[in-house]
Amino acid sequence: MGEVNVRKLFRRLSCALPALVLLSGGAALADDTVSTIGARALASSWGYDFLADLTTDIGPRMAGSKAERDAADWAVARLKQAGFDNVHIEKFPVTYWARGAEEADITQPRLQHLAVAALGHSAPTPAGGIEAEVVVFKSFQALIDAPDGSLKGKIAVIVQKTVRAQNGQGYGPAVASRVAGPSVAAKKGALALVIRSVGTDNHRIAHTGITLYDKDAPKIPAAAISNPDADLLERMAAKGPVKLRLKLDNKSTEHVDTYTVVGELKGREHPEQVVLLSGHLDSWELGTGAIDDGAGVAIAAGAAKVIADLGLHPKRTIRVVMFGAEEIGAASDAYEAAHGKEAANIVIAGESDFGAGRIYNAALPAGTLGGNDRLKFTNAPPPAGADFAKQLTAALLPLGVDMLRKPSEEGGADLEGVHEKDGVPIVDFGQDGTKYFDIHHTADDTLDKVDPAELAQNIAVWASFAWLAADSDVDFRALSAAAGATK
Repeated sequence: MGEVNVRKLFRRLSCALPALVLLSGGAALADDTVSTIGARALASSWGYDFLADLTTDIGPRMAGSKAERDAADWAVARLKQAGFDNVHIEKFPVTYWARGAEEADITQPRLQHLAVAALGHSAPTPAGGIEAEVVVFKSFQALIDAPDGSLKGKIAVIVQKTVRAQNGQGYGPAVASRVAGPSVAAKKGALALVIRSVGTDNHRIAHTGITLYDKDAPKIPAAAISNPDADLLERMAAKGPVKLRLKLDNKSTEHVDTYTVVGELKGREHPEQVVLLSGHLDSWELGTGAIDDGAGVAIAAGAAKVIADLGLHPKRTIRVVMFGAEEIGAASDAYEAAHGKEAANIVIAGESDFGAGRIYNAALPAGTLGGNDRLKFTNAPPPAGADFAKQLTAALLPLGVDMLRKPSEEGGADLEGVHEKDGVPIVDFGQDGTKYFDIHHTADDTLDKVDPAELAQNIAVWASFAWLAADSDVDFRALSAAAGATK
């Protein structure tokens, strides 16, 4: 930073010192209750034990499967044992997709077996499989730009890589090939689509995940191959024609129930007002669903359990929701349809669905920190939620978490419905996801990838937030609406 800029910044800091002190907080600002909550969460093993038992006693939990129902019953019993109120299951219908035998082999110019996984809800191949020449595309956009009919009788292969990033931002650009690629390839005439796994690892394991078919496109088989195998296939195709044989034996069953589990700590003054903590209970079946998203439901339940164990009774209700069918994109609409009419009573919500890596930053709804979407130094009067903001900031700093000076944006996939349609304010906690997409949706999603200390730090952060939000009178919805109206 140049000397002139330093001087300008110093003058702005000096003029704005009162506001900065108000919004930055410090350890001295955290009250004894929040400090006790954080300490208890860091020392407790309940959340890790919950996750260990879930992945050991139940294992993978495909949406609509018997294992998912077993997981729901298990979670109900666990929450009741932990002292939660109003513990129950909410169910809704989905299509259950079952993975069968899957094979992928390069047959020309030489035989090479490939590590493969069918994409979730992929159509099966014919019984004998498909064998055809491949056409390699370096990006999803290149496939989109291919002429209509140019892939007739061919297998399309997309080798676009996923960029590694701490906040996981490389996932969005890469996952489009998995979600929308099969229909695009089908419209070009392809017999099947094979993609480079949407992951950042270099192991010979394949990443699965949902694919969505357009109503006006044929449903062609779709699979992912491991990243080293995609590299090999790309090198081989650069030297001449390559043929690939693909065989997928998948089956689907319509109108099967999936399960969302709910438990609450009833508020002492405003039980109708809800602070919602969530994760999703379902998982893909290649691993045991430890980081995606057994960790998330353990964090949400563990945060509320800490508060209950301390005998604390916040003003508002804390509701823990373990969503069903997140992996197939069905949970958000189902929850909004069931709870949209009461969504005005959800004062703030958040979802933990990015593994168990350490939380390093937090973002609150617009208006809570003044509604700024970028850092500003100002002597303007503090917003109505300033006390909450400074208390939370003070509580999180000892846990290694910074408060961002920009509004929350994500909230979680399962909260999109109530957030976008019903205006429920959301909170974001940024986790270290540097290695998350090495494991995501693979056979490596197992308990040993979860660090108990990092899981405990997550629980401490969520518990601190849950207590402060549930024991406050802050109207996050009004603050968000006011901030939006003044932009």
